[in-house]
Amino acid sequence: QQPDRSVNLDGPPRQAAFDADGNPTQAALGFAKKCGVDLSEIDQSGPKLRYSQTILGKPTTSLLPTIVEDSLNDLPIAKRMRWGARKEEFVRPTQWLVMLFGDQVVDCTILAQSAGRHSRGHRFHHPEDVRISSPAGYLSDLRAAHVLADFNERRQIISKRVEELASQQEGTAIVPPSLLDEVAGLVEWPVPLVCSFEERFLDVPQEALITTMQDNQKYFCLLDADGKLLPRFITVANIESKDPAQIIAGNEKVVRPRLTDAEFFFKQDKKQKLETFNDRLKNVVFQAQLGSVFDKAERVSKLAAYIAPRIGGDAQRAARAG
Repeated sequence: QQPDRSVNLDGPPRQAAFDADGNPTQAALGFAKKCGVDLSEIDQSGPKLRYSQTILGKPTTSLLPTIVEDSLNDLPIAKRMRWGARKEEFVRPTQWLVMLFGDQVVDCTILAQSAGRHSRGHRFHHPEDVRISSPAGYLSDLRAAHVLADFNERRQIISKRVEELASQQEGTAIVPPSLLDEVAGLVEWPVPLVCSFEERFLDVPQEALITTMQDNQKYFCLLDADGKLLPRFITVANIESKDPAQIIAGNEKVVRPRLTDAEFFFKQDKKQKLETFNDRLKNVVFQAQLGSVFDKAERVSKLAAYIAPRIGGDAQRAARAG
């Protein structure tokens, strides 16, 4: 229950509210109209007119729908979508809505879904509806249906298991916090698995391979004791499969074209030395009064060659780098 609250509104001074004969002026009448009451209900005992009102608190169940809707509307969703013939917009189409206050279902409709107490379990492990007994039992009810609703719990499980698997492979996993957060948000029953790729891809700079596997496939890459990339990676499945080899083979099949692309572009780049690209910079304007990007590169090269020997560096290498 929302607590009761008092509202006090100050109006015009008494001398402005009444004329010499004691009749109310437009200022007094306007203030009463603003408050939605008759002038007789306005407190006239002080130096100013005052209206005091006690607003009774509303039941929590009547406030929750508006609070939830406002919170959903304030989510930083870059691009919302509509579905069907509905006007509601959200990041994805909604399928069901659970809203409880204690043991009571909050009677409301949000994003075209009527509130109830039934959620859904894991798509494969528990496709049946799940009855949520109470807000306190939400996590345990869903866990019994193979859904870990707690984001931090999923994140911790993934982090711990990835570290264990990496150790078994005599390596160290690269676990950027942003990637860990993203993967934890993609699964509801995380099961990390070790996969591999052909060693021939290790001829490609490992930075390119790591970027491809992290950004495109959401994999955790493994490094050996010397910081070199191992031909293995960890994927996080969303199912506790009876035949995990099928999932592993599927991920290995998917990553192969990605790494092949990286290998292809690396080989293409090696066909020409970096210096051969310099002439193309002549057609790129750096600044109208300062010439092209090529001119800028030449100036930087000369400056680098001049500074390098004065700080113990190699002038030739500095000039080439510039």
